[in-house]
Amino acid sequence: MNKIMLHIEGLAVFVLSVYLYSENEYSWGMFLLLLLAPDISMIGYLINSKVGAKCYNLFHTYSLSITIVIVGLLLSNQLVLAVGLIWSAHIGMDRAIGYGLKYTTNFKDTHLNRV
Repeated sequence: MNKIMLHIEGLAVFVLSVYLYSENEYSWGMFLLLLLAPDISMIGYLINSKVGAKCYNLFHTYSLSITIVIVGLLLSNQLVLAVGLIWSAHIGMDRAIGYGLKYTTNFKDTHLNRV
């Protein structure tokens, strides 16, 4: 049941992020271009699993993406807000389909399940 709740939570964040992005009438081209950008953090796995997990988790935690959204709102900076919404959408999408934060043991070991 807890695992299902985490998937639903991810889907809710994804839908809300896409909705807010749409309401602000930001570029869908930019959305598609940047939606998978946080996955560049997987490059850390070229060093080893420990570095890879730390890099991946840094870019796949809501803390940073929501901070970017808040900074965009506080500064009234539409580009920063758009990037934060795209980033949050990416994380929500990952959680909804089962990709979670990584353990240092193996790329496939996550807090949601073994991928």
